[in-house]
Amino acid sequence: MAELKYISGFGNECASEDPRCPGSLPEGQNNPQICPYNLYAEQLSGSAFTCPRSTNKRSWLYRILPSVSHKPFESMDQGHVTNNWDEVDPDPNQLRWKPFEIPKASQKKVDFVSGLHTLCGAGDIRSNHGLAVHIFLCNSSMEDRCFYNSDGDFLIVPQKGKLLIYTEFGKMLVQPSEICVIQRGMRFSIDVFEETRGYILEVYGVHFELPDLGPIGANGLANPRDFLIPVAWYEDRQVLGGYTVINKYQGKLFAAKQDVSPFNVVAWHGNYTPYKYSLENFMVINAVAFDHADPSIFTVLTAKSVRPGVAIADFVIFPPRWGVADKTFRPPYYHRNCMSEFMGLIKGHYEAKQGGFLPGGGSLHSAMTPHGPDVDCFEKASKAKLAPERIADGTMAFMFESSLSLAVTKWGLKTCSCLDEKYYQCWEPLKSHFTPNNRDPTGAN
Repeated sequence: MAELKYISGFGNECASEDPRCPGSLPEGQNNPQICPYNLYAEQLSGSAFTCPRSTNKRSWLYRILPSVSHKPFESMDQGHVTNNWDEVDPDPNQLRWKPFEIPKASQKKVDFVSGLHTLCGAGDIRSNHGLAVHIFLCNSSMEDRCFYNSDGDFLIVPQKGKLLIYTEFGKMLVQPSEICVIQRGMRFSIDVFEETRGYILEVYGVHFELPDLGPIGANGLANPRDFLIPVAWYEDRQVLGGYTVINKYQGKLFAAKQDVSPFNVVAWHGNYTPYKYSLENFMVINAVAFDHADPSIFTVLTAKSVRPGVAIADFVIFPPRWGVADKTFRPPYYHRNCMSEFMGLIKGHYEAKQGGFLPGGGSLHSAMTPHGPDVDCFEKASKAKLAPERIADGTMAFMFESSLSLAVTKWGLKTCSCLDEKYYQCWEPLKSHFTPNNRDPTGAN
């Protein structure tokens, strides 16, 4: 496959046309009476028309046929996609999942849409407030099928296998340790090359943005220049009555047939696009004297709520870095959090739990549920010599953190059969080290 080209920059106003049709972008206006090459003009709005300019999102697409050319949508098999947060009773326990099992291609072909499984979520789709966490488990490419989400944005985190993603804006290749965001309403199809697994953070009613840097200054964390946007590419392909457009609308799946490929956009311009990002480009900020900075310093993208400083969802990573803090217990501390924390592991071993937390699995620590390092991590780190050390080399863990209280689905608690019923036992061996007659057992003072 030829190397794909991209446009650089987060949230930029961009323009692109397929080189096979030079001059396909109209000059000086969005909607001429007759477009170059007799194309159709179509606007895709990602925000209300009257949003402030700084938050207004829209793109103009110039396509061979408008996306309205399809048969009526009909309800289809919902699989394991849901927004019913009351399927099972709430569970405040610390939850951990073993690696989610990918179906074998030799037994059954499963593509990206068929392989979607909702794990947990909160909020209300109809009022555009909330989120869902999905797991995708697939072994086959989407053949003459595309998907779009009327409910929210998908932040896709591949863990095993690369994804070749066709969108109306062009093509993206997304591999483990990269992420991509397919924003609300954008049609896409995914090719896979092996048994493939990953995570999805879906947010309703808001879009992901770069976090404010505050005292950090102008540079750092995820830099805007490292986000990549596909360039225009079209296919003029007839699929008489055989191309399926799948829509997720109010949490349900619907399918419509059409005669042509939806990836018939010859040119586009705007600031509402899909994009990808390599997590290896993240500029890590860390404590260099003592104690911990809060894990918010590892935020890649945030989806803000209406409350200042409080997110519907943050996407946070724990990449390779140096640990140098003096007189400090360096692994993550014991914690009770007003936020909900879902963690996943792309590769390697997470520092606070070397054993049962495995790539392709996950954990959920719900609001105010205590969590922290297991006993082995605590004992080792408490006695470690505090020399500068590399942390998390060969590892990439991440967290979806939310101000909402997440409900786990029936699939997540029961059907998937991956829940680790013994997770709580990693803390049971913790013992008291209390020395009431010796204030400084280390002998440091």
